[in-house]
Parts: sequence; C-alpha cells; structure tokens
Amino acid sequence: MIPYHDKPDRLSALATLTGSPERQPLGLYLRFQPRHFQALEVAGLLRARLRHLRGPVILLWDRGTLHRGAAIEAVCQAHPRRPVEAFPAYAPERHPTAQMWHDCKGHTANSLLRDTRELHRRLSANARRVRRSQAKRRSFISSSTLPSPP
Repeated sequence: MIPYHDKPDRLSALATLTGSPERQPLGLYLRFQPRHFQALEVAGLLRARLRHLRGPVILLWDRGTLHRGAAIEAVCQAHPRRPVEAFPAYAPERHPTAQMWHDCKGHTANSLLRDTRELHRRLSANARRVRRSQAKRRSFISSSTLPSPP
C-alpha cells in the first residue's frame, strides 16, 4: 500500500511593491505562509505597511476576495489618506506584482523542487535578486499598463 496525503503541501505568497515620486527606490515586500491568506491577515499587513509609508498613498490592487471585507474596510476608514484604485477583476498585464511573479516563475521554471521549504528558498532567492535591482523593479511597472514613476 502507498501512503496518500489528501492535503497537498502549499505555500501562499503575498507581494507588495511600493514607490514614491519623491523617493527613487521602489520597495518590494514579500510574505509567505503554509496556508491561504485571509482578508484579516491582509488587513494586518496593509496596516503595518501604511505605518511605514509617509505622505499620501494610493493603493492599487485587484478586486480579489482578499482585498474585500470588514477588516479591509476598517483599515481603509482608519487611513483616509489612502485612496483605492482597483484593477479589473483579472488583468495581470496591468498589475506590477503580477509582472514580478511572472519574472519569479521564469527563474524557477524547469526546477525540481522537492518540497515547500525548497520552493520558499527559491522564491526568497528570487526576491533578493529583484531587491538588488532597482531597474528590475521599475521594469515591473513599465511592463504593466501603469504610468511609470518619475
């Protein structure tokens, strides 16, 4: 008999790209966890990110279920300096973080990853590669249909 696990290993990832017209470097923040992200966790991450960003903030994200709900609304009401601009429901070509994931997939393709720890290490290595290159982070914005930052 062959043991069978009906629950596959999983690794969920959440990415945030930040930019400012006054500050040249674009930021990249990643969070990994072994289960799906919930809106409450996304709200906590958003709250933490907003504490570190100064001045007006425009939040660009898709209309996924993670970006809706009471917890997200509470953060939006607590931070009125942050207008929301929503992407269409499915438009990865417009979303800079989708461009970043596409880049990571390209650097991970054809790899034999034995488990989620190895996947986590590979994605973390890709994040370090991207963080070392301001040009690479800017390319995610310029390859999307968003206007490029100055």
